[in-house]
Amino acid sequence: MKLVTAVIKPFKLDEVKTAVKDVGITGMTVTQARGFGRTGGHIEIYRGKEYEFDFVDKIRCEITCTDELVDELIEAIVAAARTDTVGDGMAWVTDVEHVVRIRTNERGPEAL
Repeated sequence: MKLVTAVIKPFKLDEVKTAVKDVGITGMTVTQARGFGRTGGHIEIYRGKEYEFDFVDKIRCEITCTDELVDELIEAIVAAARTDTVGDGMAWVTDVEHVVRIRTNERGPEAL
């Protein structure tokens, strides 16, 4: 099993959600995030003084899936989240040793 984590632009969330569902994934965890990377934030002027905002608002999506679906899932996320501009985000995959569905006590891939 794998955990796919993607950090995307907020306005791309609905497209990513649709793409994830089209792959056959039934659940996703979404949290608001702030970060910086190559975009480096931006500068705004307020009352004549410059303020630098280093962190940019992003959305973090976390999806657990089987090993067989991971490549298709990554491709779907990348296609849905891409705008071809700096700051599109990043996706990565980590191994998951064990999963338990709390309500039913299902374990392993059956819990997904």
